[in-house]
Amino acid sequence: MVAHLLSLKWNLLVNGFKRSTWQLVGSIIGGLYALFWVVLLGFGSFELADESVELRGSIAVLVFSVVLLGWTFIPVLITGVDLTMDPARFNTFVLSRRDLSMGLLLSGFVGIPAALTLLAFLSQTLMWRPELGTMTAALLGALLGALMSQVLSRLVATAALAVTANRRFQDISAILLFIPLMLIGPAMASLADGFERAMEWLPTVAAVLGWTPFGIFAAIPWDVAQGHLWIALLRLLVAVLYVGLGYAVWSRLLMRSLENPSESKASGSIEGLGIFGKVPATPWGAVSARALIYWLKDPRYAGSLVVVPLMLVLAWIMYNQTENLHVVLWVAPVVMALMGFSISADVSYDSTAFSLHVLSGITGRDDRWGRVVACAAVSAPLYLILSLGVPFILGDLALIPALLGINACALMAGLGVSSIASARYTYAVPLPGESPFKSHPGSGVRMMVTQLVIMVSMAILTAPAVALLISYLVTNNSLWVWLLLPLGVGLGVLYVWLGVKIGGRWLDKGWPELMQATVRNR
Repeated sequence: MVAHLLSLKWNLLVNGFKRSTWQLVGSIIGGLYALFWVVLLGFGSFELADESVELRGSIAVLVFSVVLLGWTFIPVLITGVDLTMDPARFNTFVLSRRDLSMGLLLSGFVGIPAALTLLAFLSQTLMWRPELGTMTAALLGALLGALMSQVLSRLVATAALAVTANRRFQDISAILLFIPLMLIGPAMASLADGFERAMEWLPTVAAVLGWTPFGIFAAIPWDVAQGHLWIALLRLLVAVLYVGLGYAVWSRLLMRSLENPSESKASGSIEGLGIFGKVPATPWGAVSARALIYWLKDPRYAGSLVVVPLMLVLAWIMYNQTENLHVVLWVAPVVMALMGFSISADVSYDSTAFSLHVLSGITGRDDRWGRVVACAAVSAPLYLILSLGVPFILGDLALIPALLGINACALMAGLGVSSIASARYTYAVPLPGESPFKSHPGSGVRMMVTQLVIMVSMAILTAPAVALLISYLVTNNSLWVWLLLPLGVGLGVLYVWLGVKIGGRWLDKGWPELMQATVRNR
C-alpha cells in the first residue's frame, strides 16, 4: 500500500506537468535554479574539506538547523503540506494508520522541494571526504535529516490544523511572514559586516544546536571527526529517537484529525449594504465598492500595504550604509508606483467571480474606473503622508511640491498601465482563500514577463517627472520644483484617462476571452 501511494503521488506529479506547458517550463526553470544553489552548496562543502574540524562542524550544524527550521514553519504559514496528497481524501478508504502515515511521509520526497533538500543534505557530506568513516556518518545523518524535514513539517502542520483552519490566522500569519522575508537581504548585508565577530560565537551556538532536533544530524560526523565515537553513537540514538517520536506523534494526530475534522469558521457578518451603501449608485461605483472590500479584507491585497512601512525600513538601512539621505527621497515615488501596479492583477484575483462583470453587461470603461477609484482611495492617505512627511525628514520643505508632482505621476502611471494590461493579460495568482504568497507551478515565467513589461512601461512614463526632480537635486533651482507639480499631476491624469479608455475598449471587445483566461489560470 505504501508503494501504491508513492506511485499515486508520482502520477499526480507527472499529470500536473502534462496539463500546462507553462507549468512544465516554470517547474523546470525553478528546479534548475534551486539545483544551481544545491550544486553551489556542494562545491562549497568540497572546498571546506581543507578547513578545521570545528569550522566544518559548526557550519554543517547551522545549515541543517536553518533548513529544518524552514521546513517546520514555512509550510504551515504559507501553503500547508502537500495538497496533492491531502489526507482527508483517503477518509473513505480502509487504510491502516501505519500504511497511510508512512505512505504520506515518503510521498513527500516525490516532489522538487523535498528532493532538493535531500540532495543539499547529501552534498554536505563532501566536507568530510578526507575520512571515510566520518563521511559515512555524515551520509547517515543526511538521510535522517531529510526524513526529519518531512516529519517536522507534517507534525507542526497537523498539530496546528485547528488554528490554521481559521481564516483570520491564515491572513495574519501570511502577511506577517512577509516582513522578515523582505528584510532578509538587508539583514544578511549587515551580518556580512560583522562576519569576523560572528565567527567567535559560531562554535558555541552550533554546539547547542547539535543536541536539538534541528542540528543533531549534522553533529554526528562532527563527533566522529573529533574521535568522540561514544558521543557520536549517543547522538545517533537521540537523532533516531527524535525521528521516531516525531513520526509517532504525527501519525496519532493525523488519525485524530481525520476522525474529527476541523471546520473553518466565518470571520464575521455584515448587516445592511455595508460599503455598497456609501458609493454612488452607478456601475463604476458598484465595482469600486467590490474592489474596496478586496482591499480591506483580502490578504492578497493587504500584502501590498505591508510594503509601505517595509520600504521605509529598507530606505533607513540603506541610508545607514551609504550615509546618503536622498535615498529616502526616492522611497515615496517607488511606493506610489507599486500601489498603482497592484491592480495589474485585479482580474486574475477575481478568478471565477469575474463572471459578475461579464454577465451584468457593464461597460469596460465602468469596470476600469471602478478599480482605479478604489485603488486611488486606498492610496490617497499614503500619497499625502509620503509627499508631506519625506520633506520634513529631509529638512527640505521646498521638496513638497516636487513630491506632490512626482508621486501623483508615479501612482497614476501605474493605474493607467495596469488598467490596460489587466484588460488583456492575466496569469495564475493565489486563488481566493489561499495564501497571498503561494505560487502555482508553471505561472512564474508568464507572470514575470507580464510584470516586467508593466514596470518598464511605468518607468518610461514617469521618466519626465524623474528628470525634473534630478534637475532640482543637481542645480538646487526651485524652478524645477514648481514645474514638476503641474507636470506630474497633468501627466498622471492623462495616463489614467488613456489607460481607462484603452483598457475599457479592450474589455468591451474581449469579455469572453478574458473570462476564459481567468478560469484557465485556476
